[in-house]
Amino acid sequence: MNSYEEILFIPKFEPNIKHPRMSIYNRSAQFAPFAALTGFEEEINEVSRTTTNKIELDEDQKEILNAKINNLKCNERVHIKYFIKDKYKTGGKYIERNIIFKRINIIRKSLILDDKTEILICNILDLNKLE
Repeated sequence: MNSYEEILFIPKFEPNIKHPRMSIYNRSAQFAPFAALTGFEEEINEVSRTTTNKIELDEDQKEILNAKINNLKCNERVHIKYFIKDKYKTGGKYIERNIIFKRINIIRKSLILDDKTEILICNILDLNKLE
């Protein structure tokens, strides 16, 4: 008889009161995935997230934008495209919105919108009145 045949016919272990059978839930927990590097997946997603660089307007474009801003009236609907700096990486993203213009903050050189959003004029790429 070889060594395998010796263990082949050993009777199956039956649990008793001292060692009760484990529930299926507890058995499955033994094989649950284990995340040894917590936060690693979030870090990979952050690194792979892309940002755009801010576009600098030339002098002619700045004059056109200033003329558009000077012609704005309170409670006028506008389409605005502006840059938001990213909190964690260099660069940021451009956002386009249709919203109601409220007023200009001359001290901070910004536009105040209907939802209390304040956008610095230097971050505005384009601005158009909506009819």
